[in-house]
Amino acid sequence: QVQLVESGGGLVQAGGSLRLSCVASGRSFSPYAMAWFRQAPGKEREFVAWIRLLDSSTRYADPMKGRLTISRDSGKNTVYLQMDSLKAEDTAVYYCAAGSGFLDAARYGYWGQGIQVTVSS
Repeated sequence: QVQLVESGGGLVQAGGSLRLSCVASGRSFSPYAMAWFRQAPGKEREFVAWIRLLDSSTRYADPMKGRLTISRDSGKNTVYLQMDSLKAEDTAVYYCAAGSGFLDAARYGYWGQGIQVTVSS
């Protein structure tokens, strides 16, 4: 059984930084890609960042481009999301996902439980 566990969320002031981690576990777990999505209250889940595990290619959501870095540590089965210059509108529950998708959340078969990020203005 595959399990994704996020950590690193919390409360931060606007302009601050957070690094989220997602640890993957499970036998023979080798997804095509992993990604981060987020969902703010009253809004749909939206794409944040993506990394292809074959070559660590990355993609970012346009509104957050330049403020994000997604990376991976294959030895630890962990994907990170470094978020800088955070804004109040970045407040959301952030989810780690793994699967064959890209921007479409429906293409991901595995999800973490989500972690709250709150940015105070």
